[in-house]
Amino acid sequence: MYELGQVVRLKKKHPCGEDRWLIIRVGMDFRIKCLKCGRSVLLPRSKFERMVKEVLAGPE
Repeated sequence: MYELGQVVRLKKKHPCGEDRWLIIRVGMDFRIKCLKCGRSVLLPRSKFERMVKEVLAGPE
């Protein structure tokens, strides 16, 4: 369902104010990168799937 390079919108905003993230690693854990400040975060799959609000763009 989720692929590298997809842009997703999460339910909760990052402290910098952005809610759009780029998926840069897929597996048991997801690494996502904030599109505003560039910070990356590693999340377990179960938490990531609960936090996703919508998929905005496909792989680039």
